[in-house]
Amino acid sequence: MEWWSVSAALIAVIIVLYYKFTTDYGFFERRGIPYSRPIPILGSIWKAMLLQVTFAEATKEIYNINAEAKYVGFFDFATPVIGLRDLDLIKSITVKNFEHFPNHRSFQDMKTDPLFSKNLFALRGDRWKEVRTLLSPAFTSSKMKAMFVLMRDCAKLYGDYLASIPPDQRIIELKEAFTRYTNDVIGTCAFGIEVNSMKEPKNKFYVYGREATNFSRSQSLKFFLIRTIPKLSRMLGVKVVRDEIAEFFKDLVGTTIKTRDEQGIVRPDMIQLMMETRGKLGPGKELSIEDMTAQAFIFFFGGFESTSTLMCFAAYEVGVNEEIQKRLQEEIDQVLEDCKGEVTYEAINDMKYLDAIINEALRMYPVIVAVDRACVKAFELPPALPGGKPHVVQPGEFLWLPIYGIQNDPNHFPEPNKFNPDRFYDDPKKVNSGAFLVFGMGPRMCIGNRFAILEAKVLLFHIFARCTFKTCSKTVIPMKLSKKGFAMTAENGFWFDVQPRSNTQPLLDNSVCSNGVAA
Repeated sequence: MEWWSVSAALIAVIIVLYYKFTTDYGFFERRGIPYSRPIPILGSIWKAMLLQVTFAEATKEIYNINAEAKYVGFFDFATPVIGLRDLDLIKSITVKNFEHFPNHRSFQDMKTDPLFSKNLFALRGDRWKEVRTLLSPAFTSSKMKAMFVLMRDCAKLYGDYLASIPPDQRIIELKEAFTRYTNDVIGTCAFGIEVNSMKEPKNKFYVYGREATNFSRSQSLKFFLIRTIPKLSRMLGVKVVRDEIAEFFKDLVGTTIKTRDEQGIVRPDMIQLMMETRGKLGPGKELSIEDMTAQAFIFFFGGFESTSTLMCFAAYEVGVNEEIQKRLQEEIDQVLEDCKGEVTYEAINDMKYLDAIINEALRMYPVIVAVDRACVKAFELPPALPGGKPHVVQPGEFLWLPIYGIQNDPNHFPEPNKFNPDRFYDDPKKVNSGAFLVFGMGPRMCIGNRFAILEAKVLLFHIFARCTFKTCSKTVIPMKLSKKGFAMTAENGFWFDVQPRSNTQPLLDNSVCSNGVAA
């Protein structure tokens, strides 16, 4: 106990001295860029770090510093960052001038934490291009259609489970069930294994995945240390993913590949795609087991927590808005009637209202409230304000795409605090307006966006086909966001009384849609 106290005090002293001698808090003042005034060590996001506001609210406050500015400045702890506000400028940075800003901010060493640092999100430069090109075929229409069948099987189990809950146990917290669903989908679609996390709630795949993707206060502190003081973090051995979890997933991927090679097994999943590249990438470019594990593992960060949270927010808004729930169930019932009891890949992609609900949930509650870009080649920004001077972003400096601020800006989305799926139902092209940034923009946008949306649609379809959500004493209205951690979630969970529908059609295991497309 004494050793920890001395160590903590020493680390605190090092951090304070580091900031004192390395932080340039006059960076934006000298350049005439409006900025959010920081406090020592915590920078401009101090309110979120001290739990006074949510991280989303803190980023929105920064976004709203000056409504006339094309961009504003703030301090991400000690690091000066420019937050882009102008949509044309965002498009210029992320698409037209992508070669100036091709990377995300790097904050982990490959030797220290290879599982986290070797995945597609963290990779940089030519290696990122190679792996992105390699993984892109995993998300083509044909591959998505094959994975849809795997998702549907999982979703049907969860729909049946929720519809069969005994009356005295029907008040449930959605996040637990939805996270188990995303776990099982990721297991089958990325790692090629069958997992049933409702029957086996303590299976290692779920327990380790939940721990690795939990954006708790302690996990957020790890990110803070690694990003701001990487050398000290390496000295202290700070890792995002602990060794036991990394070894578990590495062994899992290695065993899966060995078994498939020996038994000639072929599955429509990411492991298979990466296996098929062996001997084709050339010297020094081949994917090792560690590389393959890192790519499969990014599904947990992109799908396990984020997608389950999206489903929770979407289900919450459906559950607290009776008219929206009624309209969604009418659309679901019509699809079931047309397809003789079983939704198909084509049918679910044609569901306009379900699609609008998902998009509105993504707009209103983006789980990741901002993404960054790192400059590798000097680039001149126009003046932040009329009459000001241009600003040249130098290599090693960073920009932010303030997703939450833009998507909650009334200039882009009128009445932004109102959940209104009709804004996307009436104008589906709004997702391409430049103001809908939940998956990023340009070559570096999320590679798995179609996968995440389909995964959410399939589950919500099967749940609301079988169940109706009723508010209960634990349902918080209006929604209150949690101030703990960086990822967006509800303060007290997502609680509902889940009741089986009495007039629903039976969902078949195998059927043919009336248009002749096999299910």
